[in-house]
Amino acid sequence: MEKLTVPRHFVMAALTGARRQGHDCEQMLLDAGITPERLNSERSRVTGAQFSRLMQLIWTRMQDEFMGFAPQTSTPGSFATMCQFVVHCHNLESVMRRAGRFYALFPALPTLRMRYEGEFIALEIHNPAPLDDPDHFLHESLLVIWHRLFSWLIGQGIVLDEAYFSYPEPPHGEEYRSLFHCPLFFNRSDTGLRFHRRFLAMPVIRDEAEMQQFLQTSPADLLARPDDRNSHTARIRAMIGRDFTDQIPDFETIANQLHMSPQTLRRRLKGENTSFQEIKDNLRRDIAIFHLGRDDYPINDIAHLAGFTEPSTFHRAFKKWTGVTPGAYRGGER
Repeated sequence: MEKLTVPRHFVMAALTGARRQGHDCEQMLLDAGITPERLNSERSRVTGAQFSRLMQLIWTRMQDEFMGFAPQTSTPGSFATMCQFVVHCHNLESVMRRAGRFYALFPALPTLRMRYEGEFIALEIHNPAPLDDPDHFLHESLLVIWHRLFSWLIGQGIVLDEAYFSYPEPPHGEEYRSLFHCPLFFNRSDTGLRFHRRFLAMPVIRDEAEMQQFLQTSPADLLARPDDRNSHTARIRAMIGRDFTDQIPDFETIANQLHMSPQTLRRRLKGENTSFQEIKDNLRRDIAIFHLGRDDYPINDIAHLAGFTEPSTFHRAFKKWTGVTPGAYRGGER
């Protein structure tokens, strides 16, 4: 339950390259624990664990960590080799430079590019050759993976000033809000992330043993893991917790515990593309999806666990979130 749920769009987009190359995508879904019928609704979602398994299956069966979106394959193990290459760096700036040099060894693959802008640094994706990525899934994945890997290496979240993209806002652009928690800009000349230069001097605190443990589930796990930086969204999620059976703290109480006024906290959350109600709703949704994928509780008990006093209210809310009723969702489980 520590992972986010993932919308249908990202599941289908991840399979685009595999489908284009003739791989059995339905079997991949089944092997990841996702029944194809589960994806009939445009608003359907899968668990983070299911999505992580699917990503690992795609990389293994395609033998390509870039999933058929780049003109050259990225052999499985490339990401792990890059991680072993950078874990011995002394600070984040040297990590980014070394990671960029590593991927530059493969002339047709996307790589990192650093650009200094006064007090800020722009970390951008450089594409030496055109990508066959109509849904921009590889761009999205690389930004999320690099941001969370670099944050993990220095032991704290890199607070983003903005995320920007070289293409128009896509139909699924709403999902970017929960991926990046910062102002979003489209139709820019490049795709990248912008943050303060102070992070570049922060030391790498991980060692090789920790990296070996990290690589057991990454990078697939990074795409489904909540942003663990010290954002207000993450702090509020932690303060609410996963137990909705008891009364959760109200907004004023949380603002007080964060030592700010409700008006200031509301403004900070708006800057992170969210609200207190949205944080609560997303937690309830993910709790419900987690339990519906198991056989531990009847649906009415799951409604209670997700903080609903009336099962009918839970049914309406769940259908609004996913496009299907709780019973239909559970019936679609493998």
